Amino acid sequence: MWHCLLLDLKQDAALIEEYRRWHRPGAVPSAVVASIRSSGIEEMEIYQRGDRLVMMMKTGPAFDPAARAAADAADPEIVAWEALMSRLQQPLPDAAPGEKWLPAERIFALSAQPAGAGG
Repeated sequence: MWHCLLLDLKQDAALIEEYRRWHRPGAVPSAVVASIRSSGIEEMEIYQRGDRLVMMMKTGPAFDPAARAAADAADPEIVAWEALMSRLQQPLPDAAPGEKWLPAERIFALSAQPAGAGG
């Protein structure tokens, strides 16, 4: 299953560049990568446009968001990573206190359109 999540970065060029540096291949701590992979996340990509981030995440049947959140909260290395990232990230205006990545609602899929539909 694919998930699309949104989050903003703080509007500061130096902080945005720091965020990008932390996400280069090999820069993300191995404990963070291991946590992602072991939780049932099969693929994850983050896209950036200005200060807006879009995360595309493909999960398998073993993925349990609540279990992942609990495991991450109990792992000091993940907690430290999240604290570091929180310095650089800005929650969306409609985020509840403590919320970061918010899900986007899919409103269109080409695969759901009837063949021959349209112009």
